[in-house]
Amino acid sequence: MRTDTTMASLVKETQSIKEAVTYINAIDVTKFSRLLTRILQKLHLKEERSFSEDEEQKLQTALDLEKQALHLVLETVSFLLEQAVYHNVKPSSLKQQLENIHVSPEKAEAFCQAWASAGPDMVEKIRQRIFAPKKLEHVGWQMNLQMARSSQAKLKAPHALLDLGVRDEDKSENIFVEFSHQELLEFYNKLERIQAQLDSLT
Repeated sequence: MRTDTTMASLVKETQSIKEAVTYINAIDVTKFSRLLTRILQKLHLKEERSFSEDEEQKLQTALDLEKQALHLVLETVSFLLEQAVYHNVKPSSLKQQLENIHVSPEKAEAFCQAWASAGPDMVEKIRQRIFAPKKLEHVGWQMNLQMARSSQAKLKAPHALLDLGVRDEDKSENIFVEFSHQELLEFYNKLERIQAQLDSLT
């Protein structure tokens, strides 16, 4: 993760950003500050939306935005904050970059204050997510015999079904992967190569 750089080379004033900024600048600053806080709280949870569908409907009314406009605002704000996380920018630099893409001074200041408050914690959470991938807890397996498609064929094709139990910080899940004999052989050969590379490093 980079440190203390600007977002100038990445945040370009595209047409969609121009449109989003127009909506952002029209939002009441108090409501916008609360919106920023909520998005920052959920930013590290990649698979979880910042707002539920019911909450988004209420937001449309509260912010006086159509559904498509609200989604554009939420996506753009999340993108800008993700860039701030990736570059680990200082609040003052973030504010300047936002003003460069014509975010109003009061909204840029709201970004700046939210980032100053929650940014360091968010950078750490993102870093932990990047360097703490899902861990394999167990492997189960079973054999399946799949009937041939042709009604005249009597052969059955054997398939192996692997049950991979994985866990991240928040939850456990099971991933089921089916292999034919050839696919399993190719997978085994890849594992052999991975093991050889690991052995060469230890």
